Amino acid sequence: MLNYRNANSFFGVLLAVLLLLDLLYSLTPLIYTGVVFLYLVVVTFGSFVLSAQFFVPVKFKGNVSSGAIAITFDDGPVPGYTEKILKILDSHKVTAAFFCIGHRINDHSALVKQIHNAGHLIGNHSYWHKYTFDLQRTETIELELNHTNTAIQKAIGLWPNFFRPPFGVTNPMVARAIKRGGYKTIGWSLRSFDTVSQNRKVLLKRLTLSVKAGDIILFHDYCSLTLEVLPEFLDFVSDRGLKILRVDELLDEKAYS
Repeated sequence: MLNYRNANSFFGVLLAVLLLLDLLYSLTPLIYTGVVFLYLVVVTFGSFVLSAQFFVPVKFKGNVSSGAIAITFDDGPVPGYTEKILKILDSHKVTAAFFCIGHRINDHSALVKQIHNAGHLIGNHSYWHKYTFDLQRTETIELELNHTNTAIQKAIGLWPNFFRPPFGVTNPMVARAIKRGGYKTIGWSLRSFDTVSQNRKVLLKRLTLSVKAGDIILFHDYCSLTLEVLPEFLDFVSDRGLKILRVDELLDEKAYS
């Protein structure tokens, strides 16, 4: 599998070969430029595509034989929206996973407890969810994740094992922080794009045409469009004969320490 270590080894060997050839044949600098460019493309792809597992192992899909999918929500809790999501899930007798932002957990701990008491999973989604999250030092990222887990533990009395990186971006600093904290990185196999979509029919069609057993679906519990399409999507999944399991059940992984 192509990962950060293998890529560095490959390009290191390639560079050594080029240097040797350069001594014999005087290679053009454009060759070195091309190799560096290709390396940057590979690393950039690995950073932004979480399911590539380039920097860290990622659980992003369950077993197809399960006949089930899992539903996850990022970036909450958000009062006025999260409660409505909970009502929809309850009316369909479905449990989900909520990857919450630490400062929102501290601001709305009663809502986090409500999510937990309804049988849903709470996961770590960083403390601030800033665009610069992955640009911080490993120690800073590690501290931020610890602060989020502490907030979750204070709210529900449990220490989460699951972490989902903000924006799905990883790099060596994020990977080291994940390893030091002993987290399991949870990704997704089907993204709703509810944060950018403007048309409920387009969003729903994207989901219903693609969903299959083993999928982990990514929603956000602060989007009006999610509130609109979720009931119909849940009905569609049920009509397809697919079960909906909590993501820890789908992956057969322990959600809390």
